[in-house]
Amino acid sequence: MRAAKSRMRHKHYRLDSSKISRAQKVLNAETETETIDRALDIVISEHKRNQLAWQANQRFLKSGIELRDAYGKATE
Repeated sequence: MRAAKSRMRHKHYRLDSSKISRAQKVLNAETETETIDRALDIVISEHKRNQLAWQANQRFLKSGIELRDAYGKATE
């Protein structure tokens, strides 16, 4: 199996430097590039986590289970 090619590319964006500085401190990153890379990783993983939670919720709802509150009333 061959190693995947590096997908690094040089991009030029206009970004708010104060946001990058704050994110750099929060993420404990050494460089601005590392900061942006870590932030993107976090966004991607959060999206995946949200998808999995939504799918689990849908499976739960489709299971037909009847939910009742603390007073024994069925919830919708």
